[in-house]
Amino acid sequence: MLVKNITFVIVKQKLGKMNIQIIGTKSCSDTRKAERYFKERRIPFHFRDLNEKGLAKGELENIKRKISLEELIDKDGKQYKKRNLQFMVYNIEEELLADPLLLKTPIVRNGNEVTIGYQPEIWKNWK
Repeated sequence: MLVKNITFVIVKQKLGKMNIQIIGTKSCSDTRKAERYFKERRIPFHFRDLNEKGLAKGELENIKRKISLEELIDKDGKQYKKRNLQFMVYNIEEELLADPLLLKTPIVRNGNEVTIGYQPEIWKNWK
């Protein structure tokens, strides 16, 4: 019984420090997989649907400290092709702020740490 209680306290402390935010769309399979990853481990998270609300300028600033704008824009995505951006010269930051569906997803944040895509091998080391 004592070992069980100690394990519970350690897990509770570990989970208490995490502040997970998943940014994506419900139609994205990798976003759904990220949600499932955290749900299965009973790690609370906040989900932001980019169809409803994009990123604020300050949020994008924080994210781009860890990930370049070139990595953030989804050049293989439907929205990029729909807007014919492959044939235009544009400011990536302005486009990402104006049209959040251009972002690669999911963007998963834990405090200052950020990943793009389904990255369980990285998330398991977050504290």
